[in-house]
Amino acid sequence: MAHRWRNDLTRADVTPPGLWTDRRRLLVSGAAAAALGPAVAIAEERLEPNSFEEITTYNNFYEFGYDKTDPVRHAAAMVTEPWSVRVDGLVERPGEYALAELLEGLEAEERIYRFRCVEGWSRVVPWLGVELADVLERIGVRGEARYVAFETTVQPDAMPGVRRGVLDFPYVEGLRLDEARHPLTLLATGLYGQPLPNQNGAPIRLVVPWKYGFKSTKSIVRITLVAEQPPTTWSRMAPQEYGFYANVNPNVDHPRWSQATERRIGGGLFSRRQPTLMFNGYESEVASLYEGMDLSRHY
Repeated sequence: MAHRWRNDLTRADVTPPGLWTDRRRLLVSGAAAAALGPAVAIAEERLEPNSFEEITTYNNFYEFGYDKTDPVRHAAAMVTEPWSVRVDGLVERPGEYALAELLEGLEAEERIYRFRCVEGWSRVVPWLGVELADVLERIGVRGEARYVAFETTVQPDAMPGVRRGVLDFPYVEGLRLDEARHPLTLLATGLYGQPLPNQNGAPIRLVVPWKYGFKSTKSIVRITLVAEQPPTTWSRMAPQEYGFYANVNPNVDHPRWSQATERRIGGGLFSRRQPTLMFNGYESEVASLYEGMDLSRHY
């Protein structure tokens, strides 16, 4: 079932495909801004879109390596068919679900969302997917469940980052149950009107637009309902830098850089950094989830 939600973004706001993923342009513009300072800032400019292939060459997917170009170079080897998702924990209908079975009868819709990386860059992406809440309803959430944990596939033969042990795999993440059930929370199966490329988290990934991108688990193979806050990859490895909540908050800096501003990919060589919006611009929709919480401590 679809839920009503507000969207102030249109296709006109979408980061043009080639600009979303042009790593060289992003690195050069970032270096120039740092060297020349705010005095040279000018209005952002839009450049002509490139091909669909170019939109998928700037990604964080550490299973394939640390470099932003590693996913596109290696991800084709990842096996995505057949695909199944293990559902377990505090659910009424646990089991190993084929992806088609898990999504049967749920109509995918386009959601144009802001995307903000903890590294300080951003873009606007037209995702295609279904609300996580509808999938949770299908599998049946038991009353004692309070959190949802997600796990990414581990395919060592296809993933050089796994073979090198760049992180403690499998990659795991989690949400509070009310966050997971929020109508903005999406299980995405496509982008730009096409199926997800492997390097973007095929065949199914999480998208939580008010949180930093690392929260949106790629290539999901397991969904677990639990009563206690689940451990996550980054909160285990670097809890002083990456908290469980990962809400976009311009007032709480990363220990090594400010989060007050962001660079919109495609802004041009001397484009100015733009202010980061609280909850990535979704404050009116999600702020009520965190009433009474100290967001400088629960980051």
